[in-house]
Amino acid sequence: MATSLFRKRPLAMLTALSLLPLALLSTQAQAECERGVLDTIYCDEDGDMVADRPADESEWANPDTLIFAYTPVEDPAIYSDIWQPFIDHLAEVTERDVRFFAVQSNAAQVEAMRSGRLHIAGFSTGPTPFAVNLAGAVPFALMGSDDGQFGYTLQLFTHVDSDIHEVEDLKDKRVAHTSPTSNSGNLAPRALLPELGITPEEDYEVVYSGSHDQSMLGVVAKDYDAAPVASEVVERMAARGLYDEEDVRLIYESDRFPTTSYNYAHNLHPDLVEKIEEAFFSFDFIGTELGEEFEGVEKFIPINYQDNWKVIRTIQAANNVSYTPENLEE
Repeated sequence: MATSLFRKRPLAMLTALSLLPLALLSTQAQAECERGVLDTIYCDEDGDMVADRPADESEWANPDTLIFAYTPVEDPAIYSDIWQPFIDHLAEVTERDVRFFAVQSNAAQVEAMRSGRLHIAGFSTGPTPFAVNLAGAVPFALMGSDDGQFGYTLQLFTHVDSDIHEVEDLKDKRVAHTSPTSNSGNLAPRALLPELGITPEEDYEVVYSGSHDQSMLGVVAKDYDAAPVASEVVERMAARGLYDEEDVRLIYESDRFPTTSYNYAHNLHPDLVEKIEEAFFSFDFIGTELGEEFEGVEKFIPINYQDNWKVIRTIQAANNVSYTPENLEE
């Protein structure tokens, strides 16, 4: 099993191993079963759009050390410290050693879970369907408020000194999208902006910046004429003083999307899954670095992929996205 193999490898090897292409990982299909658009190594007999736990109990993973990864960010070292209070809480509830794994890309994160080297992960909004379909990720929680509210918006910014005041002014401009799989940074603007009279790549030049942080800083530096970004990311950047809000102008904001999904690997032992969920839903953000970083967040709230990611799947379908390793790695 992947878990037993993983225990023989030091944590330092995870980064290098995570760069292995998905094609090199196991591709042996299970017996014929219902699976929807899931990869052939998974089944979905109950029709909830996520991978079923293996029927053979001998394939259930129950590792002594749990590896947790948050979505790729500009400075992983900072987020390792920010997540430490939760890591400690997760370790206490599950009675396991828990380690934070700083991933360098969405593809590396998905590959790590697919191969059994990553057990719990926060996947960004857009890459979540790739994690579900390619890596057997099971979304079960989001950050939210006490009243159950959650989500973020697509915000479209330009420099305050630019001649761009509305979406139609983007014509013939140079606009930074984040990455091909990003929801708010690429797929949502491609699906939503044409309704406002502007079609990316037809009406303006698309330049991939690599991240929401880089898109926003590029607008501030006037390297890009504008950029679609996730509201939750730029709000945290402003709170840390990474840019002056007076240097930019907001010209468009969408309805709300779900935020980063928190997932466990589909093959974890059900008793372990129960403890993981208990740890998430009992964690108190108040007074922690995590609570300070994610302002307005008070707790993890339960969600399911089939319902809460419907709008995202709709946006991705409008962009002809298929959940393949090649599309993830673009």
